[in-house]
Amino acid sequence: MYVPTHFRQDDPAKLHALIEAMPFATLVTVEEGRPVASHVPILLDADRGAKGTLVCHVARANPQWRAITPQTVALAIFLGPDAYVSPNWYASKREHGRVVPTWNYVAVHVWGPVRLVEDPSELRALVTRLTRRHEASLPNPWTVEDAPESYVRDQLRGIVGLEIAIERIKGKWKLSQNRPRNDIEGAIDGLESSGSPADRATAAAMRSSLDEGRRDV
Repeated sequence: MYVPTHFRQDDPAKLHALIEAMPFATLVTVEEGRPVASHVPILLDADRGAKGTLVCHVARANPQWRAITPQTVALAIFLGPDAYVSPNWYASKREHGRVVPTWNYVAVHVWGPVRLVEDPSELRALVTRLTRRHEASLPNPWTVEDAPESYVRDQLRGIVGLEIAIERIKGKWKLSQNRPRNDIEGAIDGLESSGSPADRATAAAMRSSLDEGRRDV
C-alpha cells in the first residue's frame, strides 16, 4: 500500500481500534504465484505476540487454506470509512480552480505468517471467542452452548482456523491532510450534509484528523 508521509498512521492504538471497529476483512495469500482472497471476520488478540495476533476461520471447502504452508505470509486488509470528495467543496476552486476530485478513506494492512488450527478444542475456543465478541452488544447474546453439542461438533469439522502473528502493520488515513485547511473544512461540510452514513463517517474521521493537526502543508 502506497502511503505518502502526510497520510501515514503509525499509532498502534488507532490501528488496533480500526481493526476492532471494522473486523470484516479481506484475507489475501498466494497460491502458485497467484493472489487468492477470502472475506472473513477477524478477531484481534492485541496481547499475543510482539504486535498482536489475528484470529479467524474459513470453510474447510475453501481451497485457500490448503495452499498455506509454514512459509506463507498472509495480508489482511481492513477498511474504515470512505467517501468521494467533490472539488466543488474546496475554497481553492473559487480562488483559482486548480482542483480535482479525490476519494478519502481509512485503511489498515497487516502482514504475518499463518498457523492453521484444526484441533477441535482449539477450534471451539476460537469460534467461542469470535461469537462472544460479536454477540456482546446484543440484548440476549447467543452462545455456542445454545446449539446441540452434536451439531457444534459437525460444524467444527467444516472449518479451519487461522492465526496470523502480526509482523508488520501499516495504516493509511487519507483524509485531505495535503489540502489547505479551508479546503478540508469545505469537504467536511459537504460530506456532513450528505444523507450517506459512509460520507458522514468519513467527515467525522476528517474532523478528528484536523483537530489533531495531522497535516503536512
